[in-house]
Amino acid sequence: MNWTSHEFIWLDWAILAIGLIGVVAAVWYAIWKDKKAQQGEDSSAYLFGKGEPWYVIGMAIFAANIGSEHLVGLAGTGAKDGVGMAHWEMQGWMILILGWLFVPFYQLMINKMGKIITMPDFLKMRYTQRTGSWLSIITLVAYVLTKVSVTAFTGGIFFKYLLGIPFWYGAIGLIAITAVFTVFGGMKGVMTLSTIQTPILIIGSFLVLFLGLSALGDGSITQGWANMMTACNAAHDGFGTTHMFHTDPADPMYPQFPGYVVFLGASIIGFWYWCTDQHIVQRVLGQVPGEDNAKVMARARRGTIAAGFFKILPCFMFLIPGMIAYALSQNPDSGIVMDITNHESTDGAFAMMVKNILPAGIKGIVTIGFVCALVASLAAFFNSCATLFTEDFYKPMKKGMSEAHYVFVGRMATVVVVLLGLAWMPVMMSMGNLYSYLQDIQSLIAPAMVAVFTLGIFSKKITPKAGEWGLIGGFVIGMVRLLTNVLTDSGKAVMEGAFWENTTWFWQTNWLIFECWLLVFIIILMVCVSFFTPAPTKAQVDAITFTSEFKQSIRESWGVWDILGTLLVVGLCACFYAYFW
Repeated sequence: MNWTSHEFIWLDWAILAIGLIGVVAAVWYAIWKDKKAQQGEDSSAYLFGKGEPWYVIGMAIFAANIGSEHLVGLAGTGAKDGVGMAHWEMQGWMILILGWLFVPFYQLMINKMGKIITMPDFLKMRYTQRTGSWLSIITLVAYVLTKVSVTAFTGGIFFKYLLGIPFWYGAIGLIAITAVFTVFGGMKGVMTLSTIQTPILIIGSFLVLFLGLSALGDGSITQGWANMMTACNAAHDGFGTTHMFHTDPADPMYPQFPGYVVFLGASIIGFWYWCTDQHIVQRVLGQVPGEDNAKVMARARRGTIAAGFFKILPCFMFLIPGMIAYALSQNPDSGIVMDITNHESTDGAFAMMVKNILPAGIKGIVTIGFVCALVASLAAFFNSCATLFTEDFYKPMKKGMSEAHYVFVGRMATVVVVLLGLAWMPVMMSMGNLYSYLQDIQSLIAPAMVAVFTLGIFSKKITPKAGEWGLIGGFVIGMVRLLTNVLTDSGKAVMEGAFWENTTWFWQTNWLIFECWLLVFIIILMVCVSFFTPAPTKAQVDAITFTSEFKQSIRESWGVWDILGTLLVVGLCACFYAYFW
């Protein structure tokens, strides 16, 4: 047997098949045991889960975030642009904001409403019914057009380079398997799969990292790191790809990531994603009936701290292996062939590393984790879509139905999301660089979300109509900018005519700078509208006002280990920035 084969051999296929059967059995047993304990189907448990331990919450948050866009896109951007995109991944500190600041407010809302909330629920209570409905629409559109389609599309590329499966077979197969899993598994299935795949994914990715460095350094990991830094420092006309901030206008990466504004732009997107996005927040809202506030918030906060540690890992799991793949591609004997001007070539970086670096047998084990990661990530989006549709659209229209009926409706909503995602994929494939497209979309959605949620929680003077204007106005402006991006190739094309010449400030401004100014505009808009519209009602103000009893619950929910864990997460993020400054 050739243990160093650069292809999947019979042993890898056998391990992959047996492992996946074992995963299915473990998930089925967990779901069966949970249903038996519940004595029937419960839509709340199906959609949110029931008070999972903090370490499961942490792994679920991490698994919900890690998808094929990381296995493909993050490694690909590492091969092409080095640590330039690390700002979007080195955000363990941002998840802490969810646990420390937002969870208490969400728990307060749960107490006020008497049920687990969705993010539209929050906006309906704090602002207006229309504001919450618009958030549901925006979120569902974003999931269908970006999350589901992006994950499936990049999953097709991953399977193509790793297993040799034709792109469409891999992409459609991933969606079909995930749809079946989500329909029958619900949140319990997602949580269980996350628990299984997270350690496999972490261990497998670090094997790729260390064995890749060893191959690059002829057996020495430290020499391999030095060789990687040397190769990447010589890239991009000598400006290098080993620094996170690009301040020289002559740097080829400056037009895309101008100076220090990249940190602010990435933080706006991160704030929206980690603190207000349904499919992340959903993981911390599950609770046991009758459980006191302090225990709920303690478990949620510790789950976010655990997720903060996990979130430091993707740069080492995917981005740096992409940089190693680029360095190895300079050696024609490495088996890795890469053209950094070809998007698909760099997107295959991680799959090529798995094929050419890992020994036989280990390839199969690691691939089990990768397949689980793809399914868990996509299932998280499917499940969140089902939650939003069931809780925010269907239940208000069809009150008093059985729990089994609501579960069925959630499952059918998942099927619809699958079909819409498949229909959108051919359109997405014609729209150029996928990872840049994804970040562009997020930069146009995030400012409105950040402004509406932040001002809604921390200011009692922002009026209901101000939130409505801010969310709808910000979304409309973002979509107009998206339309100009399509028409002008993200501002690169020269557009003739008086209209285009007079609006270059709108469609040619760098995407990160535009994002920052859009946030400022929405905040100013909401403040101005608040001067001329009715103030919030007493109930709306009370919904974001902590009572002395609730403040005591918050204080009882954290201790010295929570503080130490938080400081350690922040310190590790700071160290990464200091090294790759």
